[in-house]
Amino acid sequence: RFLLAEDNAINQEIAVELLTAYGAKVETRNDGKQALLAFTASAEGYYDAVLMDIQMPVMNGYEAARRIRTCGHPQAQSIPIIAMTANVFTEDVLAARNAGMDAHIAKPIDLTKLYQVLKEKMDAAD
Repeated sequence: RFLLAEDNAINQEIAVELLTAYGAKVETRNDGKQALLAFTASAEGYYDAVLMDIQMPVMNGYEAARRIRTCGHPQAQSIPIIAMTANVFTEDVLAARNAGMDAHIAKPIDLTKLYQVLKEKMDAAD
């Protein structure tokens, strides 16, 4: 089960279709604050990973990731948080890492890369 934070309805729909085609369950939130609230309210183990857009209203993905990492939830330090963004410069990847994200996937989403990163990060979190 994935928590997807994405404010663009079309990008949200595409990501959900790609993931559910392989049997995943996906819950969506429209901004980082909503994603943070959903994660902190969830039971331990409810989510397997967080897929986080960077540029969102209310709270961007960097701030949401930082707050997830420090929220005190039992999975706060271990849940994989994957940045999904069109910002692909070296400094963008570094900013995602510095915010506590585990990986960076460029948009448009490369399905093979996304599955590879999810498998690698989820296996490491177990």
